[in-house]
Amino acid sequence: MFDASIGVIGGADGPTQVYATGDMGLVGQFFNSGGLAVDSVNTLLIIYYIIFAFVVLLAYFIGNISPSIMLAKRHGIDIKKAGSGNAGTTNALRVLGKKAGVLTLVVDILKGVVSVLLGGLICGHGCAMLCVMAVMFGHIWPIVYRFKGGKGVATAFGALLGLNPLLGLSALGVVIVGVLVSQRMSVGSMLGALSFPVLCIFLEKDFIYLGIVLALIILIKHRANIKRLFKGEEPKLSIFDKEKKR
Repeated sequence: MFDASIGVIGGADGPTQVYATGDMGLVGQFFNSGGLAVDSVNTLLIIYYIIFAFVVLLAYFIGNISPSIMLAKRHGIDIKKAGSGNAGTTNALRVLGKKAGVLTLVVDILKGVVSVLLGGLICGHGCAMLCVMAVMFGHIWPIVYRFKGGKGVATAFGALLGLNPLLGLSALGVVIVGVLVSQRMSVGSMLGALSFPVLCIFLEKDFIYLGIVLALIILIKHRANIKRLFKGEEPKLSIFDKEKKR
């Protein structure tokens, strides 16, 4: 998963030059440019992993940004107590309308994309993979909202898109097919989650174990939807519900 390593040039008297090798992003490039005079392997690794940890933590806090909660507050509504109680796109659409639903979707996707791209740019691909998880955790369990967030589907899509565009778009394709067939967003979301590990086998092997964790989290967050599906009580999306249109 992680391709961060340190190279040493030197002789019997010790290293004459320590440099970053592997995929360490801009941090590695900065080290190698001579921007930081370091003659110890341990010092270089410590600096790298401090920056690495900071970037992952930043991804978590980017995940805390909740457009549905912010938009609902502007209307005097607590989105966590309205509709399904979920601070995500589908509930924003039901409670606040189409504009709020679309805005929530776009922001949730973008925060996933931005977090992962930043991680990869600054510290390399290994950091980007952990940023996928961090931004998801930040969205689902945001500390600024007492750990009560959304289910993470849109943010997961954005994060996967940032990690590997083909992986993200393939998962989206599964979601779309699931929604069109079932007419329910929850079914499409869960099918998309189940597809993560399988798609990783072909498109992003290093992410497969994190992909399994990601899928399990999304499925667990949809446990109420699963119960309603078995009872035949899971509502259709408004665009498919003919009875509501009458």
